[in-house]
Amino acid sequence: MKSSIIEVLQQYDNFTKLKEFSEYGNGHINDTYLLDYEGSGKIILQKINKTIFKEPKKLMENIALVTSFLRDKIEKNGGDPDRETLNLIKTKDGQSFYEDSKGEIWRAYNFISDTICYEQVTNAKEFYESGFAFGNFQNLLADFPVNKLSEVIKNFHNTEDRFATFKAQINEDPLGRAKNVKEEIDFFLNREEYTHIFNRALANNEISLKVTHNDTKLNNILFDKDTKKALCVIDLDTIMPGVAAFDFGDSIRFGANKGLEDEVDLSKVGLDIELFEAFTRGFLEACGKSLNKREIELLHMGAIVMTYECGIRFLGDYIAGDKYFKIARENHNLDRARTQIKLISDMEEHIEEMKKIVEKYI
Repeated sequence: MKSSIIEVLQQYDNFTKLKEFSEYGNGHINDTYLLDYEGSGKIILQKINKTIFKEPKKLMENIALVTSFLRDKIEKNGGDPDRETLNLIKTKDGQSFYEDSKGEIWRAYNFISDTICYEQVTNAKEFYESGFAFGNFQNLLADFPVNKLSEVIKNFHNTEDRFATFKAQINEDPLGRAKNVKEEIDFFLNREEYTHIFNRALANNEISLKVTHNDTKLNNILFDKDTKKALCVIDLDTIMPGVAAFDFGDSIRFGANKGLEDEVDLSKVGLDIELFEAFTRGFLEACGKSLNKREIELLHMGAIVMTYECGIRFLGDYIAGDKYFKIARENHNLDRARTQIKLISDMEEHIEEMKKIVEKYI
């Protein structure tokens, strides 16, 4: 075991009773370890990736505030706060994180046993549960004072800002790739209106900033191993002020696509309307009463705008020389962008049906 990890472990109680230590999970951002202690069970230890998260202390302040608030809410509602939210384990001196001698930031969570995690949506019931979990997350935090949260990644879902970056990447075109993807570029440029929808709604006070998760993939939910019901929303690093439709929309983009995010055969890509309905039903059952009329009306547009935002990020990165997203093959980011284009086109064809489904569950 590395001396740096021993230094961290010594900041927590029961260090001398540690019986097992191993790397854990398949996350790509933070370093994660599972610790098993004699007599007191397991905990998760993580080192935060400072390359991605430039201000990890602010990130940890966000998580400490939100998990404490969730714990109180769950307890008041008669739930199990030890299993239905992540719980930070404090260091011996009462801190929610530890900064080691090299300036790295570490944290420890309770390990929630008897749970499973799904990487891909396989049926409508799972996706309904996913919708309910993320909707319940919104609902529980509806009265959280959102101004207390820091923006851990600046302009993360500011689609206008993402669009400005996209146009700059086209103009710079360092590898001369733009001329070969004119059709794809025009697709996004012709839909610039999508970039303004939510900023305008916020500016006009039609919708409000809320606590948003900002990474609402199925694999960020723990399911009860026995009941297969969604139990706990995890991976809280990107919690910050945002728009409810973005959490809704990113789930749809990722989970209700008939094909993979980087599918080459575009005939396999499209909106699975059954999965869209399942997620919508779960989401609105859980948080419909905490959203205003306009916020609900814009949910389906969240799916389109999040897919659009992802598409311009993939295509922009391809044009810039694949600097941000990891690629496993030539033209990988271009394939990803084309998948988003096909998915947007299919959503546009089904937009009236999407609206009716949302209205059905109000």
